[in-house]
Amino acid sequence: MADNVQSFMVGDVEVLRILEWRGPHVPVGALVPDCDPEVWSAYEDQLVPDHREPGGDRAVVAVQTWVLRAGGRTVLVDTGVGNGRERPGNPLFHRRQGDFLDRLERAGVRPQDVDVVVNTHLHGDHVGWNTRDADGEWIPSFPGARYLLPAADDHHFGPAGGYAGGARPIDRLIYEDSVAPVHRAGQAVVWDGAYRIDEHLVLEAAPGHTPGSSVLRLESRGERAVFVGDLLHSPVQILHPECSSCFCLDPRQAAETRLRVLERAADERALVVPAHFGGAGAVEVRKGRGGFTLHRWAA
Repeated sequence: MADNVQSFMVGDVEVLRILEWRGPHVPVGALVPDCDPEVWSAYEDQLVPDHREPGGDRAVVAVQTWVLRAGGRTVLVDTGVGNGRERPGNPLFHRRQGDFLDRLERAGVRPQDVDVVVNTHLHGDHVGWNTRDADGEWIPSFPGARYLLPAADDHHFGPAGGYAGGARPIDRLIYEDSVAPVHRAGQAVVWDGAYRIDEHLVLEAAPGHTPGSSVLRLESRGERAVFVGDLLHSPVQILHPECSSCFCLDPRQAAETRLRVLERAADERALVVPAHFGGAGAVEVRKGRGGFTLHRWAA
């Protein structure tokens, strides 16, 4: 298996993790401002070095895509940052040049092989590789894929919602280079409430982080996983689900949704698969005294 790829099975479904970037990012107190600094210290043995840098104060995070393969179908969950984007104010993402598509191909996934692209929400680090530059024009990176877009986010971040009300000029840039071209190509499927992809996969609304944030549920041969996007940025939010990230547009609703999703995951023994964990990337949770515990990390 190629570098920067993790692989495991959930029933008959192969799950691949393709990293675009991983490393120390923002200070932990900035990433999860609702979390008491003492919490990070209390769980240091579970957080360092995979989720907090050793001897430092920055959270270790990843930008990545999850690939699901079963029955001849290939599904991508979120598409990272992308190359050549105008992202002023974000030096990590601005005009980035990386080899993500090459990493996908080395893992055996060619662009033409992709059947479905799931955007759990429409933030810039989840939609970037929806498109690629072709002689100055943004076109879909995956020419045969259906792109599943949550309706509430498509409205909020698109022109109908004034590009999120114009609060962040970057939202217009993100929508125009990474979402609008998919609509123009006729490959967008805008869904609301819930959407079944196939016998193994169903999307469900999970609002709070953004109006249209969603989770993708996977079930195969009695095994389960839930891809939770940005409901979680750090394991401290499993240990303390009341703590929302600095990126949540509605922190209170995000916390309510996070608690509900974690409760079900613990009851069903489902593997929780967030978008940005810097370590193993996926974890089983269990109910513990007063909350949840990190039970077992994916191989």
